[in-house]
Amino acid sequence: MAVVDLGTNSTRLLVADVDGGAVAEVTRRSTVTRLGEGVERTGELSAEAIARVDAVLDDYQRMVSDAGAGATVGVLTSAARDARNGEELLARVRARGIDASVLDGDEEARLTFLGATAGLPADGRRMLVVDIGGGSTEVVAGSDGVVENYVSLQLGVVRHTERYVHTDPPAHHELEALADDVRATLDAGLPDGARGGVDAGIAVAGTPTSCASIAQELEPYDPARVEGYVLDLGVLEMQLALLAEKPLERRRKIRGLHPDRAPTIVAGVEILVEVLRSTGLDRITASERDILHGAALDRAQR
Repeated sequence: MAVVDLGTNSTRLLVADVDGGAVAEVTRRSTVTRLGEGVERTGELSAEAIARVDAVLDDYQRMVSDAGAGATVGVLTSAARDARNGEELLARVRARGIDASVLDGDEEARLTFLGATAGLPADGRRMLVVDIGGGSTEVVAGSDGVVENYVSLQLGVVRHTERYVHTDPPAHHELEALADDVRATLDAGLPDGARGGVDAGIAVAGTPTSCASIAQELEPYDPARVEGYVLDLGVLEMQLALLAEKPLERRRKIRGLHPDRAPTIVAGVEILVEVLRSTGLDRITASERDILHGAALDRAQR
């Protein structure tokens, strides 16, 4: 089975064998396509952004064909939800033979939790799963694979970079405004079930995996060493300070950080830090298992 995720910042592919509740990866790719670039300002997906996604999908479909995957599922998230022309993009994706849909925030949260917690023992622990995307952040709490509380918040690395970061490196007042907005959004939208009372946390998507890679100075990126890496809140706070003080070209050269993620990483780490503070966690585990795995499991179960 193949799953394509057309996110606000990245277009990603997973080709995997699914057997019961296990997902065995065959091929995985991630390309920063900035689909949501400008949506905050214009309300529409740009022709240039759609063209970038089209080019990546051409490559991905060749990989899917070479792997002999039996079906391709597509999930479109925040950028397609928010843009007036999101349905036009959905039609283009479906015309490729991809069984695609635009997920609402609730379904995005459910599939993310399913993917992130698959394979964990049923031990009654309450888990918090955090998915920081380009346009939205999903915070999900549950235990033994069952979602108990969830929310999809309008916090995203592309959205908040475009909203607040206008100088290079970011000015102090920009960083303060960014942090204030993130805290206010969490204060207003985070469910009580996610504020304390959770035993452990898992963070998925490009921000936490980049933080884990930076912490280990991985060159090249190594998914096996990122999976399960524990990020302490203090380490994340130090990374945030380090990243925010550097101009973009110096951030691109940080060991362990993919250059294409450098423009939005400051906003991403700020969101992750504030989520931990708001939920009472002092550490969180980075994971490569995310909505791609969740969508594959969900399709196999159905």
